[in-house]
Amino acid sequence: MSSPIRVRAARVEDAAEMARVLVRSWQETYRGLMRDEVLDDPAFPDARERFWTAAISDERYRESRAAVAERDGEIIGVALAGPPDPPEPGWATHLYVLYVVAAEHGSGAGAALLDAVVDPHEAAALWVADPNPRAQAFYRKHGFVADGTVQVDDGVREIRMVRGRRTRATPE
Repeated sequence: MSSPIRVRAARVEDAAEMARVLVRSWQETYRGLMRDEVLDDPAFPDARERFWTAAISDERYRESRAAVAERDGEIIGVALAGPPDPPEPGWATHLYVLYVVAAEHGSGAGAALLDAVVDPHEAAALWVADPNPRAQAFYRKHGFVADGTVQVDDGVREIRMVRGRRTRATPE
């Protein structure tokens, strides 16, 4: 039997491991949706480590919440939420990052991370790759619905999902 998952606030000393988890998760999730040159760029892990160091320690992110999920002392998932940038009427929180390594999908780590960075009672929004049926189903299970807004970021089509705000429903 495997040990339980523990979710806690992220610390600066976690940044390198958080970067490793994010890069691995992107490679597992976006292969075929995103260009291989992006996913396999040797500078990608260092760039993500710099991002996490800033997200945890920089004053610009003081209102953000970053968390990690661990099993047996190893980080297996990461999450980051904070005020929308730019500000958006209708919700106070934007979920910027939520990734769990594929081997831990279905373990409850994603739900625990979501709850750690987004209060279940606050209005929130996020962008999710489309197609990414597993992630979209996860967010629907947690009360998010597609609001009909679409963007393309780095060649990946994304849909916005929101919770706790009136939305215009879109067919799925």
